Amino acid sequence: MTKNGEELFVDRCLLLIENKLGWGKSESWVNYDFEKLSDAIHEQTNVRLSITTLKRIWGKLKYESAPTLTTLNTLAQFAGYEDWRIFKQNENSIGKENDMGEVVPSQAQATYVAKKSRYYYWFLLIVPFALLGYALIPVRKEKTAPSDVDRSLFSFRADKMVTEGVPNSVLFHYDARAAKTDSVYIVQTWDFSRKKLVPKDGTVHSAIYYYPGYFRTKLIVDNAVVKEHDLWITSNGWLCLAEDEPLPLYFRKEECIRDNKVEINENTLKAYHLTLHPKPPRIRFFNQRDLGDLTSDNFIFETTLKNDFNQGTNACQPVQVLIQCKDDIIIIPLAAKTCVGDLGLHFCGYSITSKDADLSNFGADLMQWTHLRIETKDKQAVIYVNNKQAYVLTFPNEATGIVGVQYRFNGTGAVKDTWFENNGKRILF
Repeated sequence: MTKNGEELFVDRCLLLIENKLGWGKSESWVNYDFEKLSDAIHEQTNVRLSITTLKRIWGKLKYESAPTLTTLNTLAQFAGYEDWRIFKQNENSIGKENDMGEVVPSQAQATYVAKKSRYYYWFLLIVPFALLGYALIPVRKEKTAPSDVDRSLFSFRADKMVTEGVPNSVLFHYDARAAKTDSVYIVQTWDFSRKKLVPKDGTVHSAIYYYPGYFRTKLIVDNAVVKEHDLWITSNGWLCLAEDEPLPLYFRKEECIRDNKVEINENTLKAYHLTLHPKPPRIRFFNQRDLGDLTSDNFIFETTLKNDFNQGTNACQPVQVLIQCKDDIIIIPLAAKTCVGDLGLHFCGYSITSKDADLSNFGADLMQWTHLRIETKDKQAVIYVNNKQAYVLTFPNEATGIVGVQYRFNGTGAVKDTWFENNGKRILF
């Protein structure tokens, strides 16, 4: 059945959000991604959309009713518009005649046809304009500066206040006086909520980074990227934190590093008045540092971990092990054996979920120490869980430098015996 006009607009708005987030196709999103999306929307709009609501809108849960106007307004605001009405007006304006007298379909229509081309009726009507409509659709990366823009007229750099660790304030120095309009933005991370409109005649914009990461920051002028600056926020060794708003709770190193392992236990949580019920805190371990010439296409990685809290809402014990790269990401999922039906694997442009593949070998008894090993050679990766081959893949993205690791779990957990190896050289964490 063909979707109505309102549904086409919703599809378009969701696509805009997906492209701005840059998390890959929403088909591969898991519960953790919707948790982060809920947080990001709340940070930008001050409206909290529940994880259940977001899953329904993105088609993860069956729901017959249409989204409320409040929900649609919030999504439109997160996508960069004043409200749902303004978003629809903007989309409709694209469907008017162009300078050649030709009718160009709206982005919502073009996107829907590209996504649902099996509907023959729409195919016959709109396919002649599909390529033209597609050219209007924003993609994951902002378009580069057109040939008539002189990039030398602009300047952009980012200066950290401290060399290592978080929180870390950053001063962005820029010169955008040559812009033709007042559309001047600084993109601070992959997160759209950190895309900030700055004065055309300004020179400095400041921001605070609460999490480590490698960010390709951008100066966007007149809807085109004119300058980029790589910003690396390192962790100063192992960093342990509990996610919270508006800023995370940082544990002291001596509280989480002991006996040759990194660990958050129940006593540590109690010291900060954090409870495991009804919902355990989301814990993260980071270690981001200079790893030399270690790259994503040829390396060996090993780590041993556990998540020894399996009660209440954490019965599935979801764990993610991330290998963070300069402009890419590897996310390896682990869970209790009974919960392998909702996993997502991401590996440098390769994404798959348990709905489309057998990821059952990523199930483990996480109450016990669980061993993870990754071997990559010439962009082919083999993943082992407890010495059993779990998955084999070949990833599409170009090789890039590896900058660190990250662990995500709920409640209590520990990590030990973590290292990388490249060309016979082992790097211990």
